[in-house]
Parts: sequence; structure tokens; C-alpha cells
Amino acid sequence: GKFGERWAEICKAYGVEVFNIDVEWGRCVKPEQIANILDKNPEIKAVFVQAHETSTGVKFPLKEIAEVVKKRETTILVVDAISALGAMEIKTDEWGLDVVIGGSQKALMLPPGLAFVCLNQKAWGFVEKSCLPKYYFDFSKEKKSLEKNQTAYTPAVSLIIGLRESLRQIKQIGLGNIVKYHQRLSDGVKMAVKAMGLSIFTKENPSEVLTAVEAPEGIDAQMIVKKLREEYGITIAGGQSQLKGKIFRISHMGYVDEHEMVMTIAALERVLIELGYKLIPGTGVKAIQEILLQK
Repeated sequence: GKFGERWAEICKAYGVEVFNIDVEWGRCVKPEQIANILDKNPEIKAVFVQAHETSTGVKFPLKEIAEVVKKRETTILVVDAISALGAMEIKTDEWGLDVVIGGSQKALMLPPGLAFVCLNQKAWGFVEKSCLPKYYFDFSKEKKSLEKNQTAYTPAVSLIIGLRESLRQIKQIGLGNIVKYHQRLSDGVKMAVKAMGLSIFTKENPSEVLTAVEAPEGIDAQMIVKKLREEYGITIAGGQSQLKGKIFRISHMGYVDEHEMVMTIAALERVLIELGYKLIPGTGVKAIQEILLQK
């Protein structure tokens, strides 16, 4: 996916040798593929993965991948959890995830501007030995500041205040309940899409974070995105890179509720019909309502 490619681009920018494991977009890397490349290249120091590949809607088997990596004392697992944090189950300590990176702009219900990094003791050992160039992202410097209840540089204060409220709400509802809620929204949207005769793009491990949908033949997915935004005030995302114009993505994470998802499906029906797609109005709405009305 797009963000797997970005991991490789970031590493190459720092002069790091990269071993890519390429899989078809919409499918998921297998733990045994990672084990195989680590066995052949024991000098590898880190495995970079996504908890959720936002460009395709694929959820990665983090627990199983961690089982592979933690057997190797000289290799750490680095997880991009930016679109997963607060929406998916991620057990950092229990699963043995060495580095987990999150952001404020997805399921934590805030604007972009805050990043979070969690490191375990194994990862801190790598920090202490690191010789790559760094300044702003110097974890050792940041750790010293945190020990004084400060940050190394000026933080986004307004977002931190917003984060406090987000975390208060998450604690009040319960993270486990929030994960179940996201799964329920996901089940409803996916059921609606299938009822409308559309195909889910994600072929393996579809996530509860978003639903990636193939546009009907002869209809540009970007036009679906454009009409929803301009005519109905609903924002969804299109495809990225080679998927642009071919898929659209409906997010059901963070500060969204059941009514908004039902309205999104209703508007999607109208847009598709306006673009020439043969569909009985109400088909998708009926399907999502049947899921969401279940207790």
C-alpha cells in the first residue's frame, strides 16, 4: 500500500538499506514472509509495518508479526498505528511491539499536529546506539525533557488540551467498547456496500477503520467523491497512486456516529444513481440499518 511504500522512502532518505516485501494492494503481508527475509538477512535491524494500511483498508496481523520479530534480539518492530490508534485493538506490551507511532488526526478525533511514539526497553537500547543524523526527533533529548514534565521544543498546546478531552471521553466509554463500536459501524457499511452490488477492494483482513470500495465499471471514483462533497456536504476519500479513480474509501473511525453513516450510505445511493448506476433506492440504507439496529 501507499504507506508501506512511504516507510521505504523514509528509510532511504536516511541512507538505510531497505528490503521490501511487496504484496498486491488490497492483500496483507504474511508473518512467514517476514520470517523468511529475516532468516536470509540476519543483519536487518528493524521491521517497519502498518497496523492498518489506510490506502487499501487492510489490517495487519500485528500480534503474529511481533511473534516473529521478538525472537531476534538484534531486530525491533516499528508500527505505524496512525489510523489504528483508538479504533483497533493494539496491545503494545502484551504483543511485544517495540515502537508504536500514532497521530492526533484519526480516531483520536483531533486536527493534525500531534504525534505519539511509544518505545519499550528493547527499542531504547537501539536509541542509545543510534548514529543516524537527528535533531528534532532526538528521542534521548526528548526523554530528558519529559523527565522534567517538559517537551524538548514548543508543543501544539491547544491540541494537547484537546487531547485531554479526547482521552477523557475514551476512558469514560472504555477502549474495548470503542473498538466494538468501530467494528459495528464497519460491519454496517460493508453490508450496505455489498447489498448495493459493489465490491469491497480489500481482499484480506479488512479493517474496522475504513471501507475501501471499488467504483462501478464506467464510473470514476473521483466523481463520486466530488459529488458527495459538493452536493451533500459529505467527505470521503478517493484512491491513491494507481488506485486513483478506481476506488473510494469511507471512514468510520473517530468522531462519527450511526446517523452519519446511514446518511452517507443514503447520499452514496443517490450519487451512484445520478451517475448512471442501476440501483433500487434504499437498498444500502436497509442493509446498514439492519446491522445498526441489532442490540
